[in-house]
Amino acid sequence: MNGKRSFGQTVRNFIRIELIAIVILTVILGLIKPYYCMAGIILLAAVVIYNRDKYLAKKINYTAFLEEVAATMDDTITGSVVSNPFPLCMLSSKGAILWCNEKFKSLFADAETLYKTNIYDITGVRFHELSNEELKDRVITIAALNKFFKVQISHSAPAVVAGEGIESEELHMLHWIDVTASETLKKTYRDERFCMFYVHVDNMEDIISQAPDEKKASLRGEIETVLRKWATRCQGAIVRSTKDMFVMLCDARNADINEANKFPILDEVRAIPTGVDIPVSLTIGVGRGGKTIDQTEEFAAAALELALGRGGDQAVVKKGSVVDYYGGKLQTVEKRNKGKSRIVALALRRLMEQSPRVFIMGHRLADMDSFGASLGVARMAKSRGKEVHIVIDNWNAVDMLYKLAVEEAEYKFIKSDQAKNMIKRDDLLVVVDNHKPSMSECGELTTMVDRIVIIDHHRRGEDMIKNPTLVHIEPYASSTCELVAEMLQYVSTEKKGLTNIEAEGLLAGIAVDTKNFSIKTGVRTFDAAAWLRRQGADTIIVRQFFQTDMDLFREKAAIISRAKQVGGDMAISYAEGPKKNLSVLIAMAADELLNIRGMKATFVVGQDEEGKLRVSARSLGDVNVQRVMEKIGGGGNLTTAGAQLDMKMDEALQLLEKTVLEFVDGKDLGGKK
Repeated sequence: MNGKRSFGQTVRNFIRIELIAIVILTVILGLIKPYYCMAGIILLAAVVIYNRDKYLAKKINYTAFLEEVAATMDDTITGSVVSNPFPLCMLSSKGAILWCNEKFKSLFADAETLYKTNIYDITGVRFHELSNEELKDRVITIAALNKFFKVQISHSAPAVVAGEGIESEELHMLHWIDVTASETLKKTYRDERFCMFYVHVDNMEDIISQAPDEKKASLRGEIETVLRKWATRCQGAIVRSTKDMFVMLCDARNADINEANKFPILDEVRAIPTGVDIPVSLTIGVGRGGKTIDQTEEFAAAALELALGRGGDQAVVKKGSVVDYYGGKLQTVEKRNKGKSRIVALALRRLMEQSPRVFIMGHRLADMDSFGASLGVARMAKSRGKEVHIVIDNWNAVDMLYKLAVEEAEYKFIKSDQAKNMIKRDDLLVVVDNHKPSMSECGELTTMVDRIVIIDHHRRGEDMIKNPTLVHIEPYASSTCELVAEMLQYVSTEKKGLTNIEAEGLLAGIAVDTKNFSIKTGVRTFDAAAWLRRQGADTIIVRQFFQTDMDLFREKAAIISRAKQVGGDMAISYAEGPKKNLSVLIAMAADELLNIRGMKATFVVGQDEEGKLRVSARSLGDVNVQRVMEKIGGGGNLTTAGAQLDMKMDEALQLLEKTVLEFVDGKDLGGKK
């Protein structure tokens, strides 16, 4: 095309030069002899007439040539479309079939007619899935007619469509390529990729030690028999690696079946008769989708560690960065042996002795458990002669205890900005009552020190603080204050190692998380409370910590009056307008709603002074509210959980109700049995 255009331009330039030369010659002749110029004018006219006739003749010939080529192309294009070896169909803007070739018709031999039939009626594929703007000029793979097709969508300019009653609309040509063989091969490859299961029997030794003599010999064998039958159903291989650990390999197809059924092996093992009050529970870590065998094993190990940190009796599946949770129905079993508390206490004391200063940080919007634990850890550091700083930005929920601690003038309370300016690499950071940077009072501090200690009783989440030096996460414990109280007994060398305020703060933390020793309370909880009482904790003062003013009481009553019953045994309510002491208010309201007969779980939503929505969830242990909160981006433990939402109140209430009902319908809210 460029060559033709250059040649034509050259010819026209040549003619233009010829005419200019004749004109110049005529002018020169006219100057010499005026009558000589007549010959030049006649010559110029003859050249112009000749070139015009020649140009018109060429134009007529070229136009005829173009018409002939266009006619030939129309016939060729029409023939290639009609006889195309691939199925083709043309759709209107509403998805109706306006035309299709024989190959497309052969796919639907049973159909009486395809003309004006909607594409969804015969393929099960909705038109918007094909005409989406994001899919323009792209090839998509769809499943239809028990086959897989790659569909290329071509869009035409608006055109008149006869019989449709529309002046003009955009047409869509669909090119269908059968890729069933390659897609089936891909699916087979995905289904046959192996997955690794780490299976841990949580309480093997405790059950066997308490079981009747006639059951001790057979119990271990019964557990292993159930696991081997499960492996057979999964077409996998299982081996025992330690006395309470098994490793199983199976393909991805069977792993999908386990996930779809929410790991029924957890219930099967739990149903084994033990002869004691403790049921058998499993913790399963599943690794999937690793690029190598080593990476898949790393995923399985990380999943198992996460599941154990969340209290066991559940399965955690890790596929790259995606983590899914299943189970978690049992209340965590209290461990009788206090050996770990002693070991952790001694390790923490050693870390404190090696650090120039100690910084203690709870979670944002500190509560009694967080603040009481901070005071207890501060006492550990002070007993080692260390400079201690407690990081706290908001103490509205613990104002009375905070004021008493300030009056003592023995504690150094600083805000997050001060802490970031003061802390150094060789300082020790102790994080209490949480283990996530996003939940901590100042998450940035976790990246500014080399040594971090975590003490928490919440089930472990996947976004835990990176590279902690020492971790003491025990979901069985009623509260972080219980853990700290136990540790203090091993590091304190004095008969009375705590001040009254510290003892009362720790006891208040235990009381608030156990609902005054009515929920998640074990023998060790009462042991810790008794020790704190001997250290000088006054129960009357502890009770005063939980007193509220009249306005707060009225607001709590208003929230209770707005409660909506969901799923038969759960309630959802909300606080109107921004509230100053929101975390205290909605927690109190959620606790109070649990006093209604037949109520198993409660959820209260409120807006703080910054305009953020917060959710407080409580249960009696029959419902795992942590699982509900995790679905909307929060966390916690089986009986106490919460979340923060970035949306409007109406949207939050709808989301919360939808999430609760989904759990109810899926029967996935199990707690203690």
